[in-house]
Amino acid sequence: MEVLSIKGFYQDLLPDVDLDQYFGDNNNQDIGHFNVFDIAEMWRKSPSKPKMPYNRRTYYKISLVNGRNKVEYADKVVDVEDYALIFATPKVPYRYYPVNSDQKGYFCVFTGEFLSKSKTGTLIDELPIFNPASDFVYHLDRELYDRVDDIFKKMQQELSSDYTYKYDLLRTYLLELVHFGQKLQPVNPSDIPHNASSRISSLFIELLERQFPIESTSQRVRIRSANEFAASLNIHVNHLNKVLKEVTGKTTSDIIKSRLAQEAKILLRQTQWNISEIAFSLGFEEIAHFSNFFKTLTSYSPSEFRNGIKG
Repeated sequence: MEVLSIKGFYQDLLPDVDLDQYFGDNNNQDIGHFNVFDIAEMWRKSPSKPKMPYNRRTYYKISLVNGRNKVEYADKVVDVEDYALIFATPKVPYRYYPVNSDQKGYFCVFTGEFLSKSKTGTLIDELPIFNPASDFVYHLDRELYDRVDDIFKKMQQELSSDYTYKYDLLRTYLLELVHFGQKLQPVNPSDIPHNASSRISSLFIELLERQFPIESTSQRVRIRSANEFAASLNIHVNHLNKVLKEVTGKTTSDIIKSRLAQEAKILLRQTQWNISEIAFSLGFEEIAHFSNFFKTLTSYSPSEFRNGIKG
């Protein structure tokens, strides 16, 4: 699965535009990145790039859409017939594409640094609407659409102003959008399509891989069991097991164990961390449990592997 950075997003969206105009001011002020776009205007400028491909993004995106669209996520396909508010997080890969060319509305993109706790008092990833298990497409009637439209217009106007504290005000508008969305009811997904299994598999792998690489002894793998992954994906563990067996030929537990063992080998060979630190980083409470786990999968103890046994 492709990983798309905020700059990669701009390069795809505006391939012939100098990106310094979008990043210079923000980066110089060390505030993270934020921007607002008019969807109808973007269609006029780039009609050949209407789709949001299925990949992992390193930025957040909130979209106010007015038009017929489809959103695919895990085992869900959501049909948007008219108005909707869509919240996207780096934790969840999804695909979004319009059904027709009559598209209006706005979207904003921002990095986690822009809405960091030090600036807002809020941990963005602890907000329910950005939880991986949350439904993130919300239906709007015309009255609600107009209310959200007003918020986006205020953000767009403020972004182009010379007000010294405009980014503080933009964060306030952004949080207003978030809390507005958390009060809404999600759009009901349509029937599960034939390619749902591949999306569930892709999302599972994304949730697993975003815990790696382990780069410090304070970093820790938090999601390690099939039940925990199923809960994060908001599906039953038996369904997750069935899908992964069909797609990969392996069980959920086997995939998790294999990835943990792979990371353990890297840490044993490429760091000076003691085995207890490695065990803790990989989510093991007891070093004996880690040693038994590693020996079961590799036939060697962690010490033997570190000291030159190849595997």
